Amino acid sequence: PESPLAGFSTALSQTPSISSISSEGREDLQVNRLETQIWIKPDIQKTDVDFSEILNAIQEIAKDVNIFFDELEGVNSPSKDDDSLLHHGNLTSTSDDASRLEVVGEEVPDKNKANGLYFRDGKCRIDYILVYRKSNPQTEKREVFERNIRAEGLQMEKESSLTNSDIIFVKLHAPWEVLGKYAELMNVRMPFRRKIYYLHRRYKFMNRIEKQISRFRGWLPRKPMKLDKETLPDLEENDCYTAPFSQQRIHHFIIHNKDTFFNNATRSRIVHHILQRVKYEEGKNKIGLNRLLSNGSYEAAFPLHEGSYRSKNSIRTHGAENHRHLLYECWASWGVWYKYQPLDLVRRYFGEKIGLYFAWLGWYTGMLFPAAFIGLFVFLYGVTTLNHCQVSKEVCQATDIIMCPICDKYCPFMRLSDSCVYAKVTHLFDNGATVFFAVFMAVWATVFLEFWKRRRAVIAYDWDLIDWEEEEEEIRPQFEAKYSKKERMNPISGKPEPYQAFADKCSRLIVSASGIFFMICVVIAAVFGIVIYRVVTVSTFAAFKWALIRNNSQVATTGTAVCINFCIIMLLNVLYEKVALFLTNLEQPRTESEWENSFTLKMFLFQFVNLNSSTFYIAFFLGRFTGHPGAYLRLINRWRLEECHPSGCLIDLCMQMGIIMVLKQTWNNFMELGYPLIQNWWTRRKLRQEYGTQRKTSFPQWEKDYNLQPMNAYGLFDEYLEMILQFGFTTIFVAAFPLAPLLALLNNIIEIRLDAYKFVTQWRRPLASRAKDIGIWYGILEGIGILSVITNAFVIAVTSDFIPRLVYAYKYGPCAGQGEAGQKCMVGYVNASLSVFLVSDFENRSEPTSNGSEFSGSPLKYCRYRDYRDPPHSPVPYGYTLQFWHVLAARLAFIIVFEHLVFCIKHLISYLIPDLPKDLRDRMRREKYLIQEMMYEAELERLQKERKERKKNGKSYHNEWP
Repeated sequence: PESPLAGFSTALSQTPSISSISSEGREDLQVNRLETQIWIKPDIQKTDVDFSEILNAIQEIAKDVNIFFDELEGVNSPSKDDDSLLHHGNLTSTSDDASRLEVVGEEVPDKNKANGLYFRDGKCRIDYILVYRKSNPQTEKREVFERNIRAEGLQMEKESSLTNSDIIFVKLHAPWEVLGKYAELMNVRMPFRRKIYYLHRRYKFMNRIEKQISRFRGWLPRKPMKLDKETLPDLEENDCYTAPFSQQRIHHFIIHNKDTFFNNATRSRIVHHILQRVKYEEGKNKIGLNRLLSNGSYEAAFPLHEGSYRSKNSIRTHGAENHRHLLYECWASWGVWYKYQPLDLVRRYFGEKIGLYFAWLGWYTGMLFPAAFIGLFVFLYGVTTLNHCQVSKEVCQATDIIMCPICDKYCPFMRLSDSCVYAKVTHLFDNGATVFFAVFMAVWATVFLEFWKRRRAVIAYDWDLIDWEEEEEEIRPQFEAKYSKKERMNPISGKPEPYQAFADKCSRLIVSASGIFFMICVVIAAVFGIVIYRVVTVSTFAAFKWALIRNNSQVATTGTAVCINFCIIMLLNVLYEKVALFLTNLEQPRTESEWENSFTLKMFLFQFVNLNSSTFYIAFFLGRFTGHPGAYLRLINRWRLEECHPSGCLIDLCMQMGIIMVLKQTWNNFMELGYPLIQNWWTRRKLRQEYGTQRKTSFPQWEKDYNLQPMNAYGLFDEYLEMILQFGFTTIFVAAFPLAPLLALLNNIIEIRLDAYKFVTQWRRPLASRAKDIGIWYGILEGIGILSVITNAFVIAVTSDFIPRLVYAYKYGPCAGQGEAGQKCMVGYVNASLSVFLVSDFENRSEPTSNGSEFSGSPLKYCRYRDYRDPPHSPVPYGYTLQFWHVLAARLAFIIVFEHLVFCIKHLISYLIPDLPKDLRDRMRREKYLIQEMMYEAELERLQKERKERKKNGKSYHNEWP
């Protein structure tokens, strides 16, 4: 060419005027503002002239180009469906960007085009997917929204679905300029200098100890629980110091490749941030993707998974195909159930919020190991001491002690020795180690929470969450619509915003609290129904024709009542979710976080009361207020209240906890994984029937992800709620069921892999969002820890026989006054804990049908029952004995001493364990100092380079620093 700018001048002269451009052409030009560089480059690169001349010439012409585009942006395009980017039924689309690139003659990477993660050009990575239906009437809103998306700089392609032509996929890509701009606005921290690790000086003695330990470790397997370092990629951001991204200081950051500098999760988060702030209609509140999803303009919105999670090749020989494949092999596969979780990779793929959930779940599971070990030890201690237990021996040998019937009419008299099995089972859970275990679990809950604070601080430091603060949240659309007429100035932003009057807020809170109280009353009514069922059916089972059920009527009653109670719990949970949703919306919370906290608190309260109400009844009320033979207390003066088994009520509590815990965890695991598996299997089956197996495998990634199940509407709420309720079961009644931590541990080992499998394979990829901690759930955990101390104190004092045995050993047994309490001191305890009743004193409606002649050949005159009462011929028949008052006083004293002692230990541990580890505090101070030094050195180096360049060019400069 005659001039180095001939090509550019020609292209500019051939540019049509604004008025002559059609609406579609205007949109195409608006989408591709940056493509002027692509048009210019070929002609420029063919010249052999000095490049500086070209740059100077371009600067002269740039003003005209900017005026041209500013003029173009001011033109309003007509409202119509933008199908210029739409391609029907093809795996690759024909965008304007791609067509121009083809004209230029640049090669298109076939691999990127084939994997369904890029635009047709094979270079623009898909950062976000929007899905809508052509038949949807919200066309105008959607078009305005998409036009504004392009005005923000995002690039867009559309493509129709292969399975349904009515479904349209909108593919979005954020160029480098857009990513840099919004990364700076969002304060996204990026790596800028590799970390330098300093080893602390060690003493010679410590070095010798470490050498001995390392020598001993040489005989052990080499860290079987850790993942292979060769398998995991080098996560650069974890080995680098990070700082908020700044375009002015871009030379400070480590940028090997602009396409991969921002990882996929960060790119999707930036695009979502833009979509949440784009208008779709004229008006103050007509903004954001969430509103378009709620009104049905778009059917779905999600970032893409990074390809398939399966590969024909082994990961050990060929490496991982992508991060999703790597997560599946190293995290979601059952073959790695015993290994640590790759939390950094989880955080990189799913974001900090989901990463923190799995970090907390892994920490909770790891802390369950000592609790499960001690609980198993308590159980095994009961097994080994079973043959030496004096109480169970006396129960099994008491063939001459006849117990009174446990229900009206149909229940027979029974020998105390018939409950020998139940007495032995009770000893397995109620033995001398139970009190120690209850204290241990109360302390364990505190240690777990305190060390989680430290663990969270380390994770927050490693993931750059220490200085991260949540940005000012947007107001919920429902709040804006309700209170748009009243406004006041926001003290932070200084802008007017909708305002809810204090009286209106209080009235709504009162109505919501009333609704909560009413639903708790519904739970109590359900428990009352279960109580009536137990009272009625115990007589029915006692008269059953099958001997097995007739002889074990009380166990059959308890077992069926627990199963019915579980069904009621699951049915009421569905109702509670709708009620909690209604009450939370009635309160009209201002922001999404306030709505989430309010909903979380209600759902936890409802489900906790629903799950534990019957357990509280069995632990503290069953058999406590029944009266005595001849003067039973009755419900509605009709049904006699249920009594405990002759061996005590603890066996009923153990059955309740064991059955509910196992059934609940099994049901939750099925609903979490089984239900999505069945749905996805049904979808794949329909696709195979319609299109065949070969065609299905050729579906693009966005089509495959759309056919997966969306994440729960409430995010991680269900996962946290399940684990928090399990934590309550593990701590609140652990004195009655020491195997609860072991069951929780086994469930959690499965739960981690189930959740991982679900996130990687069954769900669409959730948006990567940030969080500093687990939120309101930590406060709930602390509340459960406090409640567990109180309940365990009452379980030991009231439900178990620990206190009555202790009082007998020190006051009434053979060792009374000697200060001993061994098994030899318990001789005669069973007889001392039973009172005598005259059979002729039975009420008419309570009198059994049999007279007990099968035991001694003649009608029984006396029977025994569990209580501390005077005999029938005493001056005050059936009055409380002195031993009853001694036991009652000892129970109250134990509750007070136990609670104060454990609370003191908890507070002492909480005080002694700092929230921030010392080495982490030193690392943070060191890093702050090094960052300042590095920034200073980098700036100094840049200024020195500029100074040398000025000297080299011979240009004058001012005497600036340095």
